[in-house]
Amino acid sequence: MLKILSVVGARPNFIKIAPLVKAIKEHNSNQQNQQVEHILVHTGQHYDVRMSEAFFKSLGIPDPDINLEVGSGTHSEQVGYTMIGIEKVLLKEKPDWVVVVGDVNATLAASTAAKKLCIKVCHIEAGLRSGDMSMPEEINRLVTDRLSDLLLTPDRMSSENLLKEGVTEDKISFVGNIMIDTLEQNRDLAASLDIGNIIRENLYEGLKSGKNPVKEKEYALMTLHRPSNVDEKEVFEPLIRFLLDEVSINHKLVWPIHPRAKQRLVDFGLWEMVTDNPHIILLNPVGYHEMLRINMGTAIMLTDSGGLQEECCVLVTPCLTLRWNTERPVTLREHGGASVLVGNNIEKIRKEYQKTLSQKTTPQRPELWDGNTAERCLESILAKSG
Repeated sequence: MLKILSVVGARPNFIKIAPLVKAIKEHNSNQQNQQVEHILVHTGQHYDVRMSEAFFKSLGIPDPDINLEVGSGTHSEQVGYTMIGIEKVLLKEKPDWVVVVGDVNATLAASTAAKKLCIKVCHIEAGLRSGDMSMPEEINRLVTDRLSDLLLTPDRMSSENLLKEGVTEDKISFVGNIMIDTLEQNRDLAASLDIGNIIRENLYEGLKSGKNPVKEKEYALMTLHRPSNVDEKEVFEPLIRFLLDEVSINHKLVWPIHPRAKQRLVDFGLWEMVTDNPHIILLNPVGYHEMLRINMGTAIMLTDSGGLQEECCVLVTPCLTLRWNTERPVTLREHGGASVLVGNNIEKIRKEYQKTLSQKTTPQRPELWDGNTAERCLESILAKSG
């Protein structure tokens, strides 16, 4: 029996691992002679119930077999504590493969610990590159890919990145985007949800703005959490004023607010300015299905999230990416996607915001973003295990 140990640490990981869990279960029910034992390890990097346990339940992921309960801390603390915890698990379980997803600290820590124990590593979502070494995620991606024995890429650009870095072809398998599997598996359920109910149930306490209904394709949606956008007042405040003075004039703005962004609004004296605007609808962090439903109905997305860039390509949602670079260039309009990079420069954001509202385009769905990536991932692992 083949033993696979998967490691997840943060919310994007949960979205990506759910299809693999499902694919392994279906494989075992259909195959008698090539069974797979699967162990799911949650590092506990996301310790907020809204951002962790709720996602497991809503996506049908079984409770983790092991929770390391690493919690918050600096990047080095998270990586260090995760390596200590995962090493003990690996010594006990002795898996044939360690599967890591994405680019969070858990990804780096688990792949490093596994290789030091001579355990094979498979990286799902390999080959993504932003070229920005100031991003901790870029460091995680580079190290994990260098260590991995099997690199499963979401698009051909990612495969090319690996080849340019000297990875041999036999280690690379282009399988598509596993996150789109989750989207397709949950699209109908999300579509059945009522946006008004989502807003009422998740409205930030004390706000009155969410009591007035929003209409399909007549509101904007935003997520914002990266330190480069929210940690400095001279960057964050102009963004907020643009939202208040311009976006909220054209649309109601639905904003599931990240704890980091909320704290910075308070720190910089901007909280009341935002909460007093009747067109800004602040929500607590919402579940996967709720966020998917809000994305389905929005006229435009403003985000610094990589995963939402990808969703917008499939949902045909115009997207302004509030970053100067992206590790997912396949999502950009110049490559047929839905997104345009605007950074945090207000003039560029304003220009692209107005352009996007006036010029409707239909993005193309990238190759193999078809909802069947998890099966191809498992097939690649099995083929490498013969």
